[in-house]
Amino acid sequence: MNSPIRRISAGCLLLCVALLINVTYVQAFWADELNARPENRRVLLDEYSRERGPILLADDTPVAESVPSDDEYQFLRQYPQGPAYTPLTGYYSYYYGRTALERAQNDILSGDDDRLFVRRLIDLVTGEEPRGGAVRLTIDPAAQQAAYDAMVAEGYKGAVVAIDVETGAILAAVSTPSYDPNAMASHSIEEQQAAREALEADPDNPDLNRAFAQRLPPGSVFKLVTAAAALETGDFDAGTEVPGPAQYDVPLSDRDLPNQNGEACADGTPTLIEALRDSCNTAFAYLGNEVGADALREQAERFGFGTQPLTNDDMNAATSVFPSELDDALTAYSAIGQFEVAATPLQIAMVSAAIANDGVLMEPYLVHSVRGPDLVSPIEQTEPEERTRAVSPETAEQLTEMMVDVVENGTGQNAQIEGIQVAGKTGTAQTGREEDPPYAWFTSFAPADEPRVAVAVVIEEAPETARDDIGGGRLAAPIARDVMEAVLGS
Repeated sequence: MNSPIRRISAGCLLLCVALLINVTYVQAFWADELNARPENRRVLLDEYSRERGPILLADDTPVAESVPSDDEYQFLRQYPQGPAYTPLTGYYSYYYGRTALERAQNDILSGDDDRLFVRRLIDLVTGEEPRGGAVRLTIDPAAQQAAYDAMVAEGYKGAVVAIDVETGAILAAVSTPSYDPNAMASHSIEEQQAAREALEADPDNPDLNRAFAQRLPPGSVFKLVTAAAALETGDFDAGTEVPGPAQYDVPLSDRDLPNQNGEACADGTPTLIEALRDSCNTAFAYLGNEVGADALREQAERFGFGTQPLTNDDMNAATSVFPSELDDALTAYSAIGQFEVAATPLQIAMVSAAIANDGVLMEPYLVHSVRGPDLVSPIEQTEPEERTRAVSPETAEQLTEMMVDVVENGTGQNAQIEGIQVAGKTGTAQTGREEDPPYAWFTSFAPADEPRVAVAVVIEEAPETARDDIGGGRLAAPIARDVMEAVLGS
């Protein structure tokens, strides 16, 4: 064999070896990733050949289930509760794949999870048709429905989140506007395409999970974080007097920061509890610079800013942020929840939940448990887990006292519940665009003396509402009240 032929033979041999190595690598290391891709039609067809498991609420009501069909797909995915739960369930579509929990919990729902291996073997031996497992959520159906109905009735664009303060379980997570996922699960490709095109063309982004995935300026609800940072220093308490003039002379800036009403708070020297009650911008801008940007950032991080809020449930929740580098001017604006401070409704609910839980922030979670195909046999159950100590019990007690005063005597009176003491904080956040109205926030927990539920509400847009009438106390507080009543009454 001459030299050129040997070289060609060696080259072909190397190519064959490289091909074998690549195939082996793909099979051994990429198989799971490739199977999990939503666009993998072969895997989807295999999944459609067996009954997909249901997604259940806390009372075992199904919000996603599969029913037999007479076509090639054998089973049709249905969402009997419709738009109220779409941001959580997502959809299961042959053409567009999976979203939200349908994606995050696909291995259990499809029956491919390794923990169902024995069940699959039994089905193979007995000839039973294989089925997927069930996912049970922490969602309280009464709280979810109360939040959704209130938002839809007013035509609000925004979100609501409710959390069990002791466990971190998410009791409600509503995002409006929403959409009906049943069209996306249709076996008609044309119907799926039409539904998807309508979603993409809608300027209100109904397929955005505003409860978990959208960050907005929190405005005055962030004053809870600033107040916590001040109290934690030991130099301030609820009765400490602080400067609260009509305008704060922002350091390093030729602009003044005014109070919303243009007036001084409590004759210019409010106590800290009065400053929170009246949502005094100038007092909290002063406090921000007194404690400093580093202390504000550290306090925000102890409440959960800067870290993924849903570490167990893979719901693509956004991380809330506090700016990394601030001078005194920007610290003043950040202390009142403006500049580059941005938070999700889930994050703001976590702040209230931590205060309510004696200063301990629990790990929030959405999936209560997963079960076998018989819908009874437990496979795994989420156990409550402490994330951080956000503030000391003493600081939490003072913040609770201050938040109760907001609801009883201040801007949060629309959240009052007869016979139950409520703690809360209103917020109105500027969008940064002159032509757009502000965002209306409210966060709260109840009962204040034995807390069970914390709620955050944000109104992104309120149709036919005058700009001057948009405020957390007027728009968001009544919705939080309805959700708290639903939880406490259940």
